[in-house]
Amino acid sequence: MTDLFFMGGALFMGILSLLLIAMLAWIAYYFFLAYFSKNELQEKSLRKLQYGKSIGLFAMIFGILGQLLGLFNAFSVIQQSVDISPNVIYGGLKVSMIPTFYGIIIYLFSILLWFVTSFLIEKKLE
Repeated sequence: MTDLFFMGGALFMGILSLLLIAMLAWIAYYFFLAYFSKNELQEKSLRKLQYGKSIGLFAMIFGILGQLLGLFNAFSVIQQSVDISPNVIYGGLKVSMIPTFYGIIIYLFSILLWFVTSFLIEKKLE
């Protein structure tokens, strides 16, 4: 797993990991705030809970940006060299998809957490 982290680029994967931690902390904070508070604060916290989804969406877009920058650098190297085998190109494409895959997983996880936490809070409000 750590080799995938470093293959995907330590900078982008590190920032994506920080976004994952921020999203988890945001959703956990506002879930506990909404779940254990009074009705006025519950509705406000329920709205702020949606920002966790936005953090996940930002992680997905940032992963796509990492892939695009990786592809740009790979194509620059391919343009300068004379003979490159298809295996090298396919390996580069595989490596460039790692940050995108990680960003999509973070986004899906944020949607799942948002859905579960908002369902629990709305169930408590009833």
